[in-house]
Amino acid sequence: MTDTLDRAALSGIEQLRAMIVSDAQPPIGRTLDFALVEVEEGRAVFEGNPDGRVYNPIGSVHGGYAATLLDSACGIAVHSRLAPGQAYTTLELKVSYLRGMTADTGLVRAEGVVVSIGRRVAFAEAKLTDAAGRLLATATSTLLVITQ
Repeated sequence: MTDTLDRAALSGIEQLRAMIVSDAQPPIGRTLDFALVEVEEGRAVFEGNPDGRVYNPIGSVHGGYAATLLDSACGIAVHSRLAPGQAYTTLELKVSYLRGMTADTGLVRAEGVVVSIGRRVAFAEAKLTDAAGRLLATATSTLLVITQ
């Protein structure tokens, strides 16, 4: 995937598989230290290690970190179902926080799945868990499917 023309000819799942193989993570993943680690049609998994760089003023991981992983998991799950020439954008994201995180939480995993996808709108959901499988947060998302 060297340029936009190459990507435009690929389906969403083909683009994502190429990203994983080449370890070409988007800038947000590098900034927040998380990465796409698994993808199949309708499903995406991100993993990350929250640390002090993503702390809020009260000394725990900012809720935006969880929201970002969950939004990424929902969005990339939808991306995996797109045809060549299609894109998406998040219209709505609802996050429920169940447990707080700190740097001691360790590896977290956000798994997103497509619930439904149509010509213009997709619905996805995701869950964020720690290494022991404890549920940290959940999300539901509505996404706009765009034909370019």
